[in-house]
Amino acid sequence: MPFSPRAQLARAPLCALLVVATAPMAAAQRSATRSTEARAAEAQSALVSAPVSDIIYDVAFDPAAGAARRVKVSMSFATPGAAPVILSLPAWTPGAYEISYFSKWVSAFAVTGDGKPLAWDKTDHDTWRIRPEGAKAINVSFTYTADSLDNAMAWARRDFLLFNGTNLFLYPEGRGFDFGAAVRVHTAPDWLVATGMAPAGPAASQADRLVRAAAPKSAAPPPRVSSSTFSYSASSYHDLVDMPFFVGRFDLDSARIADRWVRFASYPAGSVSGAQRKEVWDQLAKVIPPQVAVFGEAPWTTYTVMQIVDSSYGGASGLEHANSHVDVVSPYAIGDPFMPSLYAHEIFHSWNVKRLRPAELWPYQYAAEQPTPWLWVSEGITDYYADLAQIRGGVVDSAAFLALTADKIQEVASAPPVALEDASLSTWAHPTDGTATLYYPKGSLAGLLLDISIRDASDNRRSLDDVMRGLYRDTYKAGRGFTPDEWWRAVSAAAGGKSFTDFNARYVDGRDPYPWTTMLPLAGLRLAADTIREPAELGISAVPDDKGAYLVTATQPGSVAESAGVRTGDFMISIGDIAVADPQFGEKFRTRFSGKEGSALPIRVRRGGELLTLNGQVRMRERYQTRIVPDASGGSKALRIRAGILRGAVDK
Repeated sequence: MPFSPRAQLARAPLCALLVVATAPMAAAQRSATRSTEARAAEAQSALVSAPVSDIIYDVAFDPAAGAARRVKVSMSFATPGAAPVILSLPAWTPGAYEISYFSKWVSAFAVTGDGKPLAWDKTDHDTWRIRPEGAKAINVSFTYTADSLDNAMAWARRDFLLFNGTNLFLYPEGRGFDFGAAVRVHTAPDWLVATGMAPAGPAASQADRLVRAAAPKSAAPPPRVSSSTFSYSASSYHDLVDMPFFVGRFDLDSARIADRWVRFASYPAGSVSGAQRKEVWDQLAKVIPPQVAVFGEAPWTTYTVMQIVDSSYGGASGLEHANSHVDVVSPYAIGDPFMPSLYAHEIFHSWNVKRLRPAELWPYQYAAEQPTPWLWVSEGITDYYADLAQIRGGVVDSAAFLALTADKIQEVASAPPVALEDASLSTWAHPTDGTATLYYPKGSLAGLLLDISIRDASDNRRSLDDVMRGLYRDTYKAGRGFTPDEWWRAVSAAAGGKSFTDFNARYVDGRDPYPWTTMLPLAGLRLAADTIREPAELGISAVPDDKGAYLVTATQPGSVAESAGVRTGDFMISIGDIAVADPQFGEKFRTRFSGKEGSALPIRVRRGGELLTLNGQVRMRERYQTRIVPDASGGSKALRIRAGILRGAVDK
């Protein structure tokens, strides 16, 4: 997601040739040890709350709360006796594989019963014990600080709020997660609410009007509603916390795609408008139908793309949910070729990981980390299908698809060897050796290898699509996660009984290099390598500001930037008269200065109140580039396999 620690996907930062855009590293501030988690889980297992019913969560947010970056939250419920009610907040958000401890943002915690104050204490860092004293109707209230610009967090501005249910919604300990609840959002009369949660009461008709009123592919905001309270309901806690909310002023429109309503909510208003918004709709209309075709159904009646554009964010990231996803992106990501890949990745998650998922993640638990060695399937193969959705939907052509795959091969080859299972398990620790998120590209490539293997063994009559569709039917629809045996049995069955024991030992549990020279020809492809001579990187780390410049946070010793006199704290404006904010900066820079080693390289910076032009010099570097190209010598079977992968088809 990126690349943030989530599914956030970017394989290289925007403007990567010269500028490394560094995303906020909230994960480092939220790290926790496994031993701490184990102790917390053990302590929680001994706690069982008194039963509660008639649960209603109220969330209040208006301009004053936005200015303070605070949210008022309350939970009301009934309990039958005097036994303690024990309530907890989650420690993490599924999809964001990191412990966050949302209780750290809670303040002004208070409890009343039948209108009178009740006693309470804490049993641990994110659990509260309440003594009802015979009260039947109990209300818990607190203030939540919404100041974290992160897909899994809560973030507020004067006119806007993002929150996830994991941030705000307490649950009764030891009672399971199959309880229903209502949510009421109280906000300014002319503000909107967007969420995948089912509207209830008057809000149901309001939400229906909002979905249908906005013209498809239009940036015009939908009509405002007069009510300041929006009501929703969820049948389980899992649904309750899997449907994030936008509240405030933002653009919202909708279109019918694959016979379903798809909504696009973007903040701030006007951040994605005109031709750019039309392009987003065109991309969504192209990538969703091929994904529906893989599984044979869309698992949602509506899907909501929720996007925040903010100049303080470096790069682009997404976090998946059952019928929505939240993107946080830099303004410079808008219109970038990476964006349809991000949309496709997060939308495919609504099948793969939100529904079809490893047994270790079924059901979700919220008090502690939930590691699995199968993120290479949940995230990596999702990334493979994001690329397939683009080629099958017509967003990119075959050359671009092969280029995306070659980039992943090069990325994996440049990283330390790591087993896919190990990388999946290690993500919770955020390793610093370059393998923290390698299960994305390496898992994607494993998906390609499995697809080729299945098609080759079945004479192109079966594919990885059959594996995904079959497991979706046999495990998710049976209400459980898949086991390792079920995964490999499904792969083997699709391949006509071919064994994948060796594949698993060498390429999933092992660290052997992938066998491209023997596997690609089976799909009418081959590897080609070139040595590219091109302008060297400038050698800085930087983050964007809101004026189209990049704040320099570090310079590399001996780099072009250091030699030219670029300092930490400078704001980069242009390099060689090419604006650093230009989405096509890298391509333009390479074209302008290719073959011009030693020529002048003017670097425009803002330093304090001055605009300075520093005198740099173009340097050249050699880069080894891997390409995937069609293999003209491939036989008819290989050509059928290649066409089948690109089109999403099999031979009958």
